[in-house]
Amino acid sequence: MHKHCLTIITGCIILILMLTLTSSPAFSQQTGTEAPEHYYVRAKVVGIKDHGEAKSPDKMTGVEKEQRVAVEITGGRHTGQELIVPHILMDHPGYDINVTPGTEVILYVEPNGDAIGNAYIADYARDKKLLYLAALFVLLLAVIGGRKGIKSIISLAITGCAIFFVLLPLIFKGYDPITTTVLVSAAVTTIILIILGGISAKTISAVIGTTGGVIVAGLLAFIVGTAAHLTGFSDEEMQMLLYIPQQVNFDYKGILFAGMIIGALGAVMDVGMSIASAVEEIKRANPLLRSGSLIRAGMNVGRDIMGTMADTLILAYAGSAMPLMLVFMAYDMPVIKMMNLDLIATEIVRALAGSVGLILAVPITSITAGLLFGQAKNYSQSNFNQ
Repeated sequence: MHKHCLTIITGCIILILMLTLTSSPAFSQQTGTEAPEHYYVRAKVVGIKDHGEAKSPDKMTGVEKEQRVAVEITGGRHTGQELIVPHILMDHPGYDINVTPGTEVILYVEPNGDAIGNAYIADYARDKKLLYLAALFVLLLAVIGGRKGIKSIISLAITGCAIFFVLLPLIFKGYDPITTTVLVSAAVTTIILIILGGISAKTISAVIGTTGGVIVAGLLAFIVGTAAHLTGFSDEEMQMLLYIPQQVNFDYKGILFAGMIIGALGAVMDVGMSIASAVEEIKRANPLLRSGSLIRAGMNVGRDIMGTMADTLILAYAGSAMPLMLVFMAYDMPVIKMMNLDLIATEIVRALAGSVGLILAVPITSITAGLLFGQAKNYSQSNFNQ
């Protein structure tokens, strides 16, 4: 069987096994609480029955207007049923759901036996648009990328399953977040790079470089974060974990550092594979080169890569924090106060620890690739890509 087909089939088998494992009772979380008697369904606005009269803003709720909206349920057991629901507008761009006939929405429903008791519009129905975008992404990846694009799709599926069906359930069960994240990251990195590049010296070099860089990033984040007294509660979502019904005793700092590792993984993997591929091409162009020359070549390539990739990490974090920085600017917050906020310190550690891991992945990958490729005096593709 052709080696590429074998690699794709192996990836599919791994994906199926992962889904089978994570759907087993061992990965199901018993909450010990009954599910609330409500559910969400898809609906479509068919008309605005009452636009409501504008009210004076309430100091507590900020309510401006209450509408009566006619909706038709388009999903679930009540498909096709029409009902009138109250809809409140608060004159706030972040909270208002402005609807017109034809708008697809998500409806919150409280059942009354087999009938619908209370219902209201919970949000816009955005999932179809997201699925269309995802389908376009997958299609372009397959058409333009060809065989490698298909491998990338399988790799993305494995990564998503590893995070949502392995990593998160294990952390939810109380396993150490940092150790679990490092192990899952190493496993995912190995599987993905083998699928993309086969079992070769290039892949081995990229796996070692990526894993080394990620471990360094995690250790550095842990050491500096602990010394800087980062609490892990800089995000609102982390604070919400305190009040979940399962009452899990999370390691909140560990979750913070685990998130930093996952955030850096993609960029570090990119650097590792890029350098390993470059060393392989250099060896193919000049088979007489030995380890020392290959290591130096890998370092030269890595120096060109590390600057742009470090910028990628830092700009990604800076972009997500832009609204917060504008708030600080509006209130003229002193730099000494801003730099010592838990939220800002967390983002700085996140960006810099990931960047350090990325930088150190360069020499680790270069040395590994140089030693592996340098052993072959007469290099050919078949020597390493069987």
